[in-house]
Amino acid sequence: MVLNKEYCSTVRAHYQSVWGKDYAEVLFSRGPIDELPENFRILRFPPTSNKLMWAYATQCMSQPQDENRVELHLFTQREYDDEIAELLTATAHYHRTGHRLGAGHTVNFGRPWIGHSECDRGLTSLPYLDGPTLEWLDLGSVRVRFLWLIPVTKREVDYIQSDGLESFEQRLESAQFNYLDVARKSVV
Repeated sequence: MVLNKEYCSTVRAHYQSVWGKDYAEVLFSRGPIDELPENFRILRFPPTSNKLMWAYATQCMSQPQDENRVELHLFTQREYDDEIAELLTATAHYHRTGHRLGAGHTVNFGRPWIGHSECDRGLTSLPYLDGPTLEWLDLGSVRVRFLWLIPVTKREVDYIQSDGLESFEQRLESAQFNYLDVARKSVV
């Protein structure tokens, strides 16, 4: 069995293998954080010459003893430490104490993801920008899945529920949506 400390450092190293060694832990201490795993963290990766955006990621939202181990990340155009740390912490709390998240699930953020954005929900998606290099981490008997949390609107979630995820993803592609655009409008 993989130990928690070893597990968490391996999760962090997996992100670093894709996004680079440079990262910072973003501190967030409000809300029921005591209900999250003791080793839970939010990591922030700065832009690089290959990736011109900020990446925020959960570290140890999942635990080695979980049946399905999932970690989440999202991208922003600039630093939004407080907003994104709160959003990822709340989503991790929902995952740990409410409903376990997986690919294709949606979550209500309860507020815009940043500022006055119409996107007040998230869609857990395959990490299309980084592909299978990021999606799976195999640790022998333990496998961790890394999913992209894409900010979406209520109308988009309603569309996913009525017409399906594949149809929605086709709409995103047709609209050439900008996942970094805080002011983006719904594609449906």
